[in-house]
Amino acid sequence: MLSRLHIQNYAIIDDLAVDFSDHLNIITGETGAGKSIIMGALGLILGERADSSVLQQKDKKCVVEGCFNSDHKKTVKQFLADNDLDADEELVIRREIAVNGKSRAFINDTPVNVTQLKALSSLLVDLHQQFDTLELGDADFQREVLDALADNTTVLQNYTTHYNEYLHTKKELQDLQARQAAANTTYDYNKFLFDELEEAKLKENELEELDAELKLLSNAENIKQQISGVTYELNESDLPIVQQLKALVNRLHSLEKFHPAIEGLNKRLLSTQIELKDIADELEQINDSVQYSAERIQEVNDRIALGYKLLKKHNVTGTAELLIIMDQLQQKLNDVLNIGEAIAAKEKQTEQLLQQCMQLAKTLSANRNKAIKPFTEKVNTLLKQVGMPNAQVKIECVATELNTFGCDAISFLFDANKSNRFEPLHKVASGGELSRLMLCIKSLVAQKLQLPTLIFDEIDTGISGEAAKQVGNIMKELAKEHQIISITHQPQIAAKAHAHYFVYKAIKGDAIITSVKLLNNDERITAIAQMLSGEKPTAAALQNAREMVGN
Repeated sequence: MLSRLHIQNYAIIDDLAVDFSDHLNIITGETGAGKSIIMGALGLILGERADSSVLQQKDKKCVVEGCFNSDHKKTVKQFLADNDLDADEELVIRREIAVNGKSRAFINDTPVNVTQLKALSSLLVDLHQQFDTLELGDADFQREVLDALADNTTVLQNYTTHYNEYLHTKKELQDLQARQAAANTTYDYNKFLFDELEEAKLKENELEELDAELKLLSNAENIKQQISGVTYELNESDLPIVQQLKALVNRLHSLEKFHPAIEGLNKRLLSTQIELKDIADELEQINDSVQYSAERIQEVNDRIALGYKLLKKHNVTGTAELLIIMDQLQQKLNDVLNIGEAIAAKEKQTEQLLQQCMQLAKTLSANRNKAIKPFTEKVNTLLKQVGMPNAQVKIECVATELNTFGCDAISFLFDANKSNRFEPLHKVASGGELSRLMLCIKSLVAQKLQLPTLIFDEIDTGISGEAAKQVGNIMKELAKEHQIISITHQPQIAAKAHAHYFVYKAIKGDAIITSVKLLNNDERITAIAQMLSGEKPTAAALQNAREMVGN
């Protein structure tokens, strides 16, 4: 509920504050007095576009502030919690426009962006302006109306959850199928590469070891010759080094008793003799193991040639990298096999979700079709009440492909003259007809849902007399459970007000400004009489106004 609206420096408004009642608030005044300017200022705190051209005094900022009582609405509390905003008993929304045209928005003194402002305002206020009747022709609006009357909120939330999950799972399935198609095009080639590597049966470091072996085999004769020469000098020459060292050890041994250092030196010489003997033995073993083999050289060359061919093909430099590539190819081949299983599982999951969506969509459709007859009957009755006795509304609910909101295409059709030729609303209904139809529909929806404050900016355009009186009756009935703020030129509607505000122009210094006054009972009667007969109302008009207010 909008409890207070405070406007500063906006268009021809200098400083204006209005306290609204909980029920039916009527705003009247002469054309050009500033009634729609007040609505424009209200639109700012509801998230509409800001413009520096609205500044009355160009050197001062514009401030519009609205105080709301959210009545502890769960959706409002949830919004405040989700956006880390203070949840006070009174909700204060403020919009400021600086002299440079930049605007700022605040919720409970915390800065917010325009998107957040619009989101919150949609939970608090339903603003219906003169041209908003175009919304009646919008398919989404028509569906929302029917779903509200069909109590589809919970089912629709459940359906939306399942439908989004279905779309997500279907996309995953399509991605898997695309991967499978791409994998299938390369499967044969990857299989060929893998088989080639597997057939090679390469072992870890094999090519590097073969390179070393080839060098040894290629130099076998020279290696044997050099090793034989060394072992000959150590063991077999006329004066073998090992034997000479042995003799030297024996000679020093006889001198040990004459000098204490000789014993240690002799032990070192003995160790050297033993070490050289071991070296000679190992060289002989190496010499015996090195055998030139043309056949083995050919085998190694063939193996190395195969390995180098594979290295070049895969653009790598070692055996380890080839083995890694082989493992990667094995994984790709396995993935192709495994993806088939994944697709089968995902197809099953997608089908299950689709069936759940279809079932929920059927429930939505059944609820919608059930609600159509009582809704159209009530609307058609209200249309007669507001001066359209020949007008009829019909709703078509046609089965369609599964979509975000079920499997229905909903259309509101209109016949203004009982011709039984029903056409889409936007094609055949006039502005006045659309205004009254919107009021009828919103009054029914408001009874079903806890709608926010309803604001009507001249919704009574194009009607008068008994029709205007009946529109007033509908508004007054609606205001029993909801706050209504309405701008009107119709005395029949103004007479139904719980609070009647009069907008007028006043002179302040050298400027003309807009002011608002809450009328008392006598002032209301005078204002309504002026609406009936002009600026100087007749006695009959005053009497008529008294009766209208009294009733």
